[in-house]
Amino acid sequence: MRWFSLLAVAVLSGPAIYGGNSSGGADEQHPAATQPPVLRVSEPTDSVVFKLPGVARAAAPEPAALPATEVHLAPPPPDPERPILHRPKLKLPPELEEDSRNYLSQQIGIWQQTDAQSYLGDPTRLRPAYSDGQTVNGQILAFPDPTGRYKEVELDFDEKTGVLRTLFVYPFNMTWQECEKAFGGNVQASQAKKGRTFYSYLERRLDVLVDATGKVISLGMY
Repeated sequence: MRWFSLLAVAVLSGPAIYGGNSSGGADEQHPAATQPPVLRVSEPTDSVVFKLPGVARAAAPEPAALPATEVHLAPPPPDPERPILHRPKLKLPPELEEDSRNYLSQQIGIWQQTDAQSYLGDPTRLRPAYSDGQTVNGQILAFPDPTGRYKEVELDFDEKTGVLRTLFVYPFNMTWQECEKAFGGNVQASQAKKGRTFYSYLERRLDVLVDATGKVISLGMY
């Protein structure tokens, strides 16, 4: 009987203990007031986001350049069944072998560049030819003397016609005295640069350039 009495007292006194009433009122308008203190939110809501500093990521290093590679291709092994091609040796006319200067001078006004290469081979170098007005009017091709009598020969071809018009011969060792003995001394002399002397024959189509020591540099035939 005592247990039932205590239960009845607890039921009847429930609204008074939790501060509520049966009719609702303010507690029904504010539901949070009916929550126990342990369930109530007592701290303000966070409104600021903080970004903690971190370790900066290091930039990836650029890849190193690849070392240069040299490729050496080994020549193919010789094929016994494949013939070895050799450039045929130029067959020189007897007149050219006997006197290359005299023979080549006779080709002035006749030869084209292809004619010269058929007898003398490929030129070792070339340079432009200039008129008195310093305008290019031709091309000069250099060839080794096939007879070995001279160091070199140069052939000047006209730009318009393509025909050989001047021959320059460069002797190994020839003095002006030897030149006078071979061609005579009827010349007109004029001074050139670097102490050189230019001799122009009056009765021959021949010019001779001589250095300051009397050594012949070149013979020019036209």
